[in-house]
Amino acid sequence: MNKQNAEELAAKRMLMIMPLLDESLDPRSIVELKKRQAAQHELSYRTISRYYDAYIKEGFEGLKPKQITSRKNNLLPENFPEIVDVAIELRRECPSRSVRDIIRIMELEDIIPPGSISRSTLQRHLYKQGFGANQMKIYTQKGTAARRFQKSQRCMLFQGDIKYGPYLPIGKNGAKKQVYLSAFIDDATRFIVAARFYEHQQVSIIEDTLRTAITQYGKPDAIYVDNGKQYRSSWLGKACTKLGIKLLFAKPFHPEGKGKIEAFNRRMDSFLSEAALMDIRTLDELNRILDLWINEHYHKTAHYGLGGITPETAFKADKRPLKFVDMKTLTEAFLHTEERTVDKTGCISFEGKRYEVGLQLIGRKVEVHYDPSWSDEVEIHHPDFAPFMAAEQVIGEHCGKRAALPEHMTVLKPERSRLLEGLNKANISGRTRKDVAVVFRKCREGMDNV
Repeated sequence: MNKQNAEELAAKRMLMIMPLLDESLDPRSIVELKKRQAAQHELSYRTISRYYDAYIKEGFEGLKPKQITSRKNNLLPENFPEIVDVAIELRRECPSRSVRDIIRIMELEDIIPPGSISRSTLQRHLYKQGFGANQMKIYTQKGTAARRFQKSQRCMLFQGDIKYGPYLPIGKNGAKKQVYLSAFIDDATRFIVAARFYEHQQVSIIEDTLRTAITQYGKPDAIYVDNGKQYRSSWLGKACTKLGIKLLFAKPFHPEGKGKIEAFNRRMDSFLSEAALMDIRTLDELNRILDLWINEHYHKTAHYGLGGITPETAFKADKRPLKFVDMKTLTEAFLHTEERTVDKTGCISFEGKRYEVGLQLIGRKVEVHYDPSWSDEVEIHHPDFAPFMAAEQVIGEHCGKRAALPEHMTVLKPERSRLLEGLNKANISGRTRKDVAVVFRKCREGMDNV
């Protein structure tokens, strides 16, 4: 393009933005005026804004077209920004439309000369504007996309998850064994209400962290977890029901809804990198430095999602009262329940151990209420008896004697057999009736002979 044509094009653009240069206009009025100018001149709002910004920055010279060279030093068309606008429109019409097809359509419609725009160049600019193929997948994927949400106050929702941790020499003979992190985060404040590493990923680790969270910070209105078998256990459902906590599950294969705990898990990667620099030998040591990192670093670091304040400040500044649960209610809610039949020795087998229940329950089915943290006793429930604790059976060197029966079940020692007495009595009665019959017959015979 020669100098004269550049001057004419700049003057034309100047006329488009002249109304925007009125100093009495406020920002909102400028926006509305840009929209009207774009519609009047059949241009996009973004193009008018670009002309306006160029003039504010460089004056009249900024309105002159600039020749942009690609990495191959090929000149792009002077109207390349308008070409990108058309390409965006074509992508929006059909989000799955490829860049090659977009270029082909523009060539067929005489918008660009054949071969003037490379696929990689247009693709790069589409991504820059937010209209790349991957960026448009939200319009082509089935189902609904997870939308960001955040509760307004603390303890309205706890998000929970399990994360794979490092290997520690805690196995047999010091063998390396992987550990797992179970954590709960407050949705509104990003405050970690419980987090701990464990040597397994069974349901009991969920119980431990949830109980810790409730004990220290009160019960939440709801907890939000994924569909792992640990969270789908019948125990967790019963515990939440007893405590009045709503149990919510994320959609299968859509972990985006658990964004807060997932983001914390990513932050945990930096902790694990630091922990790897230390010679950690035990779970207790790992959990000790985890508590240090959470309380002195994570909780005290400004969080972008909280407007630049720290999780600790957000949690403590929240005026919503904490709902603490008394220990008896909490203990009962967290008890597990299974059914067992009492054997002929008055014992039950449970978790590989034997517990003495009592001879009065021999042959009956009982409910075993237990907490995984209990090691030597369980609680026994039966409709005919008050709940009681049954201790683990201790087997000594000698068999010893069987425990005495309750007084109401003590074996009596009668002085006679009631069965034999009854039979004898019945026999005597039968013999009497027979003798009477014989005498009567003899009497009849005597009368006949008269």
